[in-house]
Amino acid sequence: MDVCVKIIKNNKDFFDQILDEIKLLKFVNKHDPSDKFHILHLYDYFYYREHLLIVCELLKANLYEFHKFNRESGGEVYFTMPRLQSITIQCLEALQFLHGLGLIHCDLKPENILIKSYSRCEVKVIDLGSSCFETDHLCSYVQSRSYCAPEVILGLHYDKKIDIWSLGCFLAELCSGNILLQNDSPATLLARVMGITGPIDQEMLAMGRDTYKYFTKSHMLYERNQKRSWFIYYIQQEKHDSGVLRDGRIRGFQRIFKKKRQ
Repeated sequence: MDVCVKIIKNNKDFFDQILDEIKLLKFVNKHDPSDKFHILHLYDYFYYREHLLIVCELLKANLYEFHKFNRESGGEVYFTMPRLQSITIQCLEALQFLHGLGLIHCDLKPENILIKSYSRCEVKVIDLGSSCFETDHLCSYVQSRSYCAPEVILGLHYDKKIDIWSLGCFLAELCSGNILLQNDSPATLLARVMGITGPIDQEMLAMGRDTYKYFTKSHMLYERNQKRSWFIYYIQQEKHDSGVLRDGRIRGFQRIFKKKRQ
């Protein structure tokens, strides 16, 4: 039968990460013998000429690539509301299963959802390389930035809810055709979040280990431009309709540039 063979670069960091992924895939597949919870199925793994190879089921394009192709080809729109609903249900079932095992995926995004069948609109969740158990020591470097939950950026303790945040972000992207939290830095991501959902809870800011990197003591959002030694402050305006970036500006926010004193 046709399979997918993933060849791991001969690098210690890659090697360690893929060993963790193999252990988690074996654990997850063991608890899903009938393969009904939409998680990638691992067949085998072996070491050959100083490279680790893993063998898994052969799937089709990921949601990011297929969505881009579908829009650019000008053909019939694939991601209709019924299909988006079907994808949502399958992703929620996969997350419910993982979370029931005490696992957090930690990197849910369109690139990590692969299509199993175009006609039946079946998908599978892949890439458990960043996943961890809730009882593990939680790493601060998780989630791709556009799908990253505020508690991760602020350095707070996080749990399985961050996967639900990522799911909501990329479903909005598939529905609208635009990245929901478009950004070029963690500060602009937080500004986008605040522009859509409102101010971040004061208790979260008080408890965040990394809050000081993005907020002043008076809770003003800022970032530092290292090249020009500027501080950029994001002042939230009272009236705004969304946090959508247009022409380099964040709607609902005013950017103020202040040069650092020598």
